[in-house]
Formats: sequence, structure tokens, C-alpha cells
Amino acid sequence: MNSAEKLRAQLSHPVIDADGHWLEYGPVVADAMRKIGGDVAIRAMGANGGRVGGSLSMTPAERRRANVAQEAFWGAPTRNTRDRATAMLPRLLYERLDEFGIDFSIMFPTMGLGLPRVADDEARIAACHAFNQYQMDLFDPFADRMTPAAVIPMHTPEEALAELDHAVGDLGFKVVMLNSMMERPVAQIAEERPEAADLASWFDTLGIDSAYDYDPVWAKCRELKVSPTFHRGSRGRAFRMSPTNFCYNHIGHFAAASEAVCKSLFFDGVTRRFPDMNFGFLEGGVAFAALLYADLIGHWEIRNGEALGDTDPGNLDTGLLLELAEKYGGPEVAEAMRAGRGISTRNDAATTGGIANLDDYHRCEIVEASDFKTLFADRFYFGCEADDATNAYAFDTRNNPFGAELNAMFGSDIGHFDVKDMAGVLPEAYELVEDERIELAAFERFVFANPARFWGEANPAFFAGTPVADAVSELLAPDPRRR
Repeated sequence: MNSAEKLRAQLSHPVIDADGHWLEYGPVVADAMRKIGGDVAIRAMGANGGRVGGSLSMTPAERRRANVAQEAFWGAPTRNTRDRATAMLPRLLYERLDEFGIDFSIMFPTMGLGLPRVADDEARIAACHAFNQYQMDLFDPFADRMTPAAVIPMHTPEEALAELDHAVGDLGFKVVMLNSMMERPVAQIAEERPEAADLASWFDTLGIDSAYDYDPVWAKCRELKVSPTFHRGSRGRAFRMSPTNFCYNHIGHFAAASEAVCKSLFFDGVTRRFPDMNFGFLEGGVAFAALLYADLIGHWEIRNGEALGDTDPGNLDTGLLLELAEKYGGPEVAEAMRAGRGISTRNDAATTGGIANLDDYHRCEIVEASDFKTLFADRFYFGCEADDATNAYAFDTRNNPFGAELNAMFGSDIGHFDVKDMAGVLPEAYELVEDERIELAAFERFVFANPARFWGEANPAFFAGTPVADAVSELLAPDPRRR
């Protein structure tokens, strides 16, 4: 019995892996995709792999000239060949779950994560449709211990709704990975310089200022009893654009993308309009969320509609200001001020950029600061890798405003280059307890209660027929003392 098995035997609760990964075997996937979706689906596979392959085929000088980021190389386990095979072969993974101390695992793809990002509309939609069919067929025999995540294209609400109906309604998926940060053309450039339209873009974060209203997608998720998850990175973009250093591009890129979408949904008031829905952001950790949560509150305190009165130019007492300038500023300051230079009391649309509502938080309908706990801390969940010491931030109720505990979820990330030993992941996560950074009860929430609530609150039958079903049912059962 290894250390992971021993640790699991000591725990009084199950372990749910909120973010495991499998490695697609390209030739077999391609054959299946062609059979299910035809050549158009294969076209998306080529486009999906083109960025990485294209980058690695260039020299550093060529990448620098073209402003292309150094992409990942040697991204899968090799020295530990058994783990490599485990990531590729679901049957072997199923056989080894007890060895890893994991009772149930949510399995996200690797190559498949990129299919919803393909720009070719026809190919993207066909590929996601075919890949989801392939995934369900592949994992169906192991449904009592593992379940795959459907990949959902989000370039338009319509395509998302169609694939949600197919993946969840027809195929029976219980987990959905929604694309985010779609690249949209900059309208002015597209209109004035159409030949250069593909060289400039902006990122659609699904909430505030989105090109579309995605409320129908959230409503469909609620109808189908699935909690939306996002698993998007941002390497090779903006400040993560080194032509020679992959780690420079990789560090923090999941957190940056997660923060953008999380912040966008919040400011758009999504959690106000859908107060019973959970939203998950995977592989970016929780440190960014702790900072974002506190910063949202801090900005609200000085930028909400009422607080803006403190900086409203119309509230400036120019008489008093001149009086003080004459007394303390010297003749040059006083003279300029009497002439009205550099001081304005205008508070019309020309001074605010013409926005309709000056309160940036108006969609959230904040009544008091404690509303942030309900709208942010209670509704958002964050996937955390085992080796991240900042996972402890989620449980620091002394530091998080209003004593909030953020919903951190254990994600093994098995199958990827950062996991040297699959059997070492759970013990590594437990080091937070051994190092006295979190309490044992917090560890239980991290590896069991939080992922159980994330999926089980949306779909009470999510874990039916699995080894964790009874424990989840007990966890989610109404407390009669609250009646």
C-alpha cells in the first residue's frame, strides 16, 4: 500500500478529483472523429494543433519577428511510462484510482480543450459534436468512478445551446466545459482595414460588454442541471508572449484567464440573476480569487453610485478652493484658479465617457457590502492543483472579507507534465494539513465537500451509482435543524 492509499484509508470521507486529465491518442481519435463527424471534424483537429506545431517549427528569431510565443514541448510523462499509459488508457486509469486515493474523478480532455476555440465555425461545431460522442463512448464503461467533460463551443449562444442539448440531453454528459475568451475582430479595423482584420482582436469574456447575451446559455445549464466550468488559459497572449521561454508564458496563464471571465460574469450581474447556479474555474488556483474578491469590495466602497459623490466635479466648492489657494498656493496658483484654468465642475456625459449608468456595480444590485459574499464567494468555485501552497488562502477566513471561505476544489491534473507521479498527488495536497496551513476539516471540504456541492447542488443525481453516492447524499441532505 503506497502513501496515497494509506492516506485515503485514514480519511473519514471520499476524495473527488475535480480536474483530472486524459491524453488523447491522436491516431485513434482522428479515426473516430472522421467516422462520427467526417472530414470537417478532422479539419478542426488540424487547426487546433496548428498553433503549437507552427510555433515549434519556427526558430526563436522567426518567432520574435512574427510575435509568436514559445509553446510547450515535451508536455507528457515519459520517464514514468506507466503513468503515461494511464493517462492515455481510461481502463488502466480506472484500475489505478484506488492506488491514487481517488474515489471519483471528473475527466477533462487535453487536445479536446482546444476544439471549441477553433475559428472555423463549421469545423468547430462539427468537431465538438463528434468529440463528445467519442468521449462518452470511451468513458461509459467506467461511469461509476469517472465521468468526462463535454466540450461546448461558445462563439454564439445558439451553437452553445445546440451542443448542450446534444451533449447533456442526448448523450447524458453530467459535466460541461464551456469555452471562453473568444477572439472577436475589432470593428473599426475590420471596417477600415479589412485586409488586416485578422491581426487585431479583443477577447469576449461572456459577461460584461460581451458581443452576445449569454443568459440563455446559463438558463439552459440550469434546465439541464449542469454547473458551467471554464478551463481556458491565456499563454501566448499579451504579457505572456516570450518567443523563447515557455515557462514565462505558462506561469499564471490559467489564473489570468479565469480572473477575466470570473470578473466579467460578476460585473454583468450573472450571479444576481442566477443565484442558484455554481460556476467553476479550473486549474488557475484560488489565490487570484482571494485577491479579486477583496478588490471587488474595495473598489465598490469608493466607486459605487453613492460613493461617486465624493469625486463628482459638481460637488467641488470652488470658492473654498480659491480661498485656500490664495492663502497657501501663492500668487501664480491663485491667479490661474481665478481664471478658471485646470478646474472644472462639469459632470455631464462628456466627462464620463457617455456611459448610461455611472455605478459600475449596478447590474449586481449591491445593497450592502456583505452581498459580495453571497454573489461571489458562495457561487464561484476554483480548481486547485495539489502542489499550490496558496490553496490555503481559500480557507483564511480571518483575511477574506466577511469571513468568507472560498470554494477551492482539489484537481489532480494527472496526465500533464507537472505531475511526475500520479500516486503522489493526494499526499502532496495533504501537505497543507501536515504543514498546519489548513485544518483537517478544511481538507475535507477541499477534496470532497466542495466538488460534491459544485456538481451535486445542480444535479442531486450526479453521483448516483458511484462509491461516493451515500456520502454526497448525506452532505447535501437538508438540515432539519434549519427548518
